[in-house]
Amino acid sequence: TTEMANQEEAEIQISELDLLSSMFPYEEEFAVTDQLALAELKHYVENESAEMPSSKVQFILNVKTEVPNASMVEFSMACALPFKYPAVLPEITVRSSLLSRSQQILLNSDLKTYLMQNFSGEPCMLSAREWVKDHAAAYIDKDLSSSSMTVSDATQSEVTMFTRLWIYSHHIYNKQKRKNIIDWAKELSLSGFCMPGKPGVVCVEGLQSSCEEFWSRIRRLTWKRILIRHREDVSLEGGGHAEIQKQRKFSPLEEKCFDAHGARGNHMDLGQLYHFLEEKGCADIFQMYFGVEGH
Repeated sequence: TTEMANQEEAEIQISELDLLSSMFPYEEEFAVTDQLALAELKHYVENESAEMPSSKVQFILNVKTEVPNASMVEFSMACALPFKYPAVLPEITVRSSLLSRSQQILLNSDLKTYLMQNFSGEPCMLSAREWVKDHAAAYIDKDLSSSSMTVSDATQSEVTMFTRLWIYSHHIYNKQKRKNIIDWAKELSLSGFCMPGKPGVVCVEGLQSSCEEFWSRIRRLTWKRILIRHREDVSLEGGGHAEIQKQRKFSPLEEKCFDAHGARGNHMDLGQLYHFLEEKGCADIFQMYFGVEGH
């Protein structure tokens, strides 16, 4: 039941917060900024009938790291755990007085991509902190003037991201899930395809925000295993409708059944999948999915 899931998620959050406070006992390293939310969360776990907490736990993790010229820099991670965490990603904003706005935006978006690709459904605060410790300093000197990121702060929000997600699932048989995949893609104007069976393959492409919304809905369903195998992001200057259409490789999302065989008619002919991907100019994806050269 969702009640059970919520309970379990809340317990995971508390044990992760306990771990953080034992690893980082000093205020200046780790501080819960909303004690009331934490108290509510604990109360919820201890008294199973209690109300769901009304606000999410928020805390700060500060990370000191060396920059190449050997001085120390502090990065601050402002974090919030949504109720569904770890089934959904934590909300993290990394800041430092040495980062320009565009460097900060890039750093946070790279951190989010890293978490999306590696920690679907698992606690990841320590890994996020580790990533910041290892990678954040490199963003301070990043010269983004040549990239499309810093046209200027005013036009920065005008850069539209086009995204293609390649999702892999252990299997997709369930009729309702298959219907959701098609309906949600339509609602979010995503093109792509879904290959049901075992394994299940879903590809969606369109605006980055729509792809992310699609992924967050899909992975909330119950799966034996589901993950993003590969992600492609292209920044579009201006990002008008025509620009987006130009990037698309597929038509509006539909199910592709490649000659099923096998007892349940559930094993797809991967050779046909390979040819389909090859036609669309995506043959290299095949190896990422199946770890073999397609032919």
